Amino acid sequence: MYIVTGGSGFIGSNIVKSLNEKSFTDILVVDDLEKSERFRNLSDCIISDYMDKKEFLRALESGNFADKIKVVFHQGACTDTMEQNGRYMMMNNYSFSKSLLNFVLEKRIPFIYASSAAVYGSGSDFSEIPENEHPINVYGFSKLVFDQHVRNILPDAESTVAGLRYFNVYGPREFHKEKMASMIFQLYRQIQGTGVACLFKGTDGYGDGEQCRDFINVEDVVKVNLFLAEDRINKGIFNVGTGISRSYNDLASILIRLLGKGSVEYIPFDSNLTGKYQSFTEADISSLRKAGYREDFLSIEDGIAKTVSTWIKNGI
Repeated sequence: MYIVTGGSGFIGSNIVKSLNEKSFTDILVVDDLEKSERFRNLSDCIISDYMDKKEFLRALESGNFADKIKVVFHQGACTDTMEQNGRYMMMNNYSFSKSLLNFVLEKRIPFIYASSAAVYGSGSDFSEIPENEHPINVYGFSKLVFDQHVRNILPDAESTVAGLRYFNVYGPREFHKEKMASMIFQLYRQIQGTGVACLFKGTDGYGDGEQCRDFINVEDVVKVNLFLAEDRINKGIFNVGTGISRSYNDLASILIRLLGKGSVEYIPFDSNLTGKYQSFTEADISSLRKAGYREDFLSIEDGIAKTVSTWIKNGI
């Protein structure tokens, strides 16, 4: 059995779909469907079971899955970078993750979990070392604290434990994320709805719309997850990005060309984001390459084109 926590979410559901495409259907999805519209992410998938997160934790304590689990893909988390309730954030992103980690370590079950590039804050060096880690919100802090806990146990781990620091992921099955959806999805909806892509005016020394991020297609993110879950033991924390930063102006230009319509409007920077915003990210993927991952990543042009065709086909 494969377990995918957060399995009805963006990355989790794409992992489930990819497992199905490899003929694996013995999959337990663990999630919280309080926001029920996320069920749509699994409507074309085959799973063997579903559990609410609380029910799942009780089952783990009883040892019901001890001899059945092949891999745990832990994608479940609160991903709202603007969430201000630190207690809620730490319970979801740290305490739950630690309980699950303790279980998989005892049973020697491979464990691939979602960390985040948010741990780097507003820095400009994105290699996976403590000196670069300065989160600027409680979301990034929750991810960093768990990464630190993982670092402490890695030397004694006898099975795969791999933390993946996702950069800016975009692609199919993110419709439910609302304000936390990728900038690519948000610009796509803006252009389709009003014909205007709204970008921030210059901030942090960057010109209008010239803020840059490392955008990676969810297809590539899934490939990295599955690679690290293969039979050999992989231990470490790895950046998952393309290693190439692109501006928001680039995104808008690509989308306008693909959709055959649209223009750009520059709007004032949101004051609520002051001191909490990453104007530049670019993954150092040397650790991932050293771990043996050799696949090329989709270019932003090819990735957006592929994604937009899926969104249009699905009427999004």
